[in-house]
Amino acid sequence: MTGTVRRSLFDLAILRQAVIDSFRKLTPRRQARNPVMFVVYVGSILTTLLWIQALAGKGEAPGWFIFWVSVWLWFTVLFANFAEAMAEGRGKAQAASLRKARRDLEAKRLRQPRRGADYDVVSAARLRKGQIVLVEANDFIPADGTVIEGIASVNE
Repeated sequence: MTGTVRRSLFDLAILRQAVIDSFRKLTPRRQARNPVMFVVYVGSILTTLLWIQALAGKGEAPGWFIFWVSVWLWFTVLFANFAEAMAEGRGKAQAASLRKARRDLEAKRLRQPRRGADYDVVSAARLRKGQIVLVEANDFIPADGTVIEGIASVNE
């Protein structure tokens, strides 16, 4: 691994899936998980029904006014779903990237636990508990562990 690939905040694949998921999350069961947005969701449904009633001529407010209130409420619910779906999509993409990096990452496994010892370059996936690795400046850390000699400053 020589560098990192930075994905844009508005990665097209994640964005497309987030738009689809924002509509999929419009089920009452899904909305009930967030009480505040559930209230907005119920309000959206009720104002939509009031708008239909106003179209029939029996509304207590002008139809255009109820329509725009309903539109803004639906927009609020969809935007909240979209933001949640974007966060989930980016989280999944990062987890997949970390899994891939773990497969591709190489480690310098020391043959003996001392400074200056010879090492073998092995796949990080082949490391086992208790094995000692050498991590030098600008190396990727191949696995969780404890610093046993020297100092560590890690840029995550």
